[in-house]
Amino acid sequence: MRQLLRRGQGRISGCVWLVLLAPCTWFTMVPLVACYSFARSARVRAHRLFPPHGHRAVDDRQVLRVQKARAWIAAVMSLLLLAVYGTPEDAVEARELYLMRLAVTPPLLLLSAPVVIAVLFRWASDQTRSAMRVRVRAALRSAGWYIGAVTALPLLGGAIVLLGREQEASSGSPGAAPWLIIAAALPLVWLLFFVGFATGPAIRTGFNTAAVHLALPALLTGTLVWEFTVISLLAGGLPPGPPVIQVLAVLGGPASVTAVAWWEIRRLRARHGVTLRA
Repeated sequence: MRQLLRRGQGRISGCVWLVLLAPCTWFTMVPLVACYSFARSARVRAHRLFPPHGHRAVDDRQVLRVQKARAWIAAVMSLLLLAVYGTPEDAVEARELYLMRLAVTPPLLLLSAPVVIAVLFRWASDQTRSAMRVRVRAALRSAGWYIGAVTALPLLGGAIVLLGREQEASSGSPGAAPWLIIAAALPLVWLLFFVGFATGPAIRTGFNTAAVHLALPALLTGTLVWEFTVISLLAGGLPPGPPVIQVLAVLGGPASVTAVAWWEIRRLRARHGVTLRA
């Protein structure tokens, strides 16, 4: 609004002033502006903790092209498998498994990353370990922010519900608590925006573990894909089709991801001198 008035000074017509000063305009604009301010603040904080392109410590375009090609081939093969052998129930199950993976990815990554980092620590030389320790602390701080935000969401939601019930019971009037509940809900709204903006970059960067070691993104990807395979088998069973197709569908995806990840590590070793063992 300040920029609009400053740039339009002397050129704003009376009709525009009438719209800007109308009460109905402010009733609609104030919530939108407040919501935008919360979203912008949460986005700035989320991207400061988890840079959107932090996972590309080494910009290897050839590796990126191979990863995209593998992802598209996997998607096309999955759709062909459902189209040829699948039933409507299989399509619903595939959608449910996809949504489950989205929900499971952050906690699974938080559990898997320390194990992979511990293995790297054991392999690395003393000089590499000392450099990794500083970066691990920074990754732990950012992961702590994310865990705290996710944990605070249900706690704040429950506290707001209890506050509303208590205020309503003490006053005896259902309209006595709205402003208090709105004030208590502001941190909840900010945390919702923060988690929404932080989840994608946090997963891509492995909660900033990509800065700990250049090979960590590839190692984490290779680890997670096999974990997802086990989870998918336990949750949904084998994919549709003949036994040979089922085995190829189960093993082909994680095997191809592992092959691309290992090829990426070999390129890091050959081009940038990245080593896994002392």
